[in-house]
Amino acid sequence: MSKLSTAIKLLKGNIGEFCASLLQNLSFLFPDKLYLTLLFRCKMGYWIDWKNPKTFSEKLQWLKLYNRKPEYTTMVDKYAVKEYVAKLIGEEYIIPTLGVWDTPEEINWDELPNQFVLKTTHGGGGNGVFICRDKKKFDIENVKIKLRYFFLEKSYSGLREWPYKNIKRKILVEKYITDEDLKDYKFFCFDGIAQYCQVISGRNQIMCIDFFDRNWVHQDFHEPKYYPFSNEKLTKPLNYEKMLDIASILSQGIPFVRVDLYNLRGKIFFGEITFFPTSGFGGFTPEIWDYRFGSLVKLKKYFT
Repeated sequence: MSKLSTAIKLLKGNIGEFCASLLQNLSFLFPDKLYLTLLFRCKMGYWIDWKNPKTFSEKLQWLKLYNRKPEYTTMVDKYAVKEYVAKLIGEEYIIPTLGVWDTPEEINWDELPNQFVLKTTHGGGGNGVFICRDKKKFDIENVKIKLRYFFLEKSYSGLREWPYKNIKRKILVEKYITDEDLKDYKFFCFDGIAQYCQVISGRNQIMCIDFFDRNWVHQDFHEPKYYPFSNEKLTKPLNYEKMLDIASILSQGIPFVRVDLYNLRGKIFFGEITFFPTSGFGGFTPEIWDYRFGSLVKLKKYFT
């Protein structure tokens, strides 16, 4: 019976993803609320309750529609956010910029160092990021082709993450800061408090995702639900409390936001700010955590 149940769930999931893909191809036909209602049903398997959202997944969709402050566009712009963050926490936490261009054709590749990180200013979810560890092996022509594609892509329409809609599209190159298996520390912040830290490790091999509470106690849930826990014992990074302080400063006055930081042997660098992790469609295992995270998003405090 358990095998049959698993098979039914997989079938439903495949049908849901097919419907979601079809819907996204026709996204231009739908206004925001109707589109998100249908997309949520396809991806999550239940209808969103706009009047009384309870899960984290539902509340992120609600925030897409009703929490639209102009400064959020600056906060998700990979280039503009550097100045914004530097004013709040200091220039020493900003990864140095090596160059900014409007088109791939303007990049002077000869002037770039052997190692660097290239990204589009409007990319989300890791899209538009290219890591060069050895310029001799870096396929510049292939990267140019991909950059042109990312410049044409309408990232807003498919998921309705409105802060990305009006970003000035540019290409940013940053200093490459490590040769190590650098971990991402992503702080889930609710009303200015970093409640959970998501640690992403193993990007060079098998990517793993672990959650810790703010006291660095490992949590027994997955989000997104399809990534494994790390086999490595993840120790609390040096200057962890300072990371919590930075995340708190950058998330003040916002019902929910994720603040991404790096930590290189105690040296902290700002990564990015994200308002809608996995666009609110990642899901939790066990599912109860979707409700627990949802309970931390205090919509009534900000919107009544």
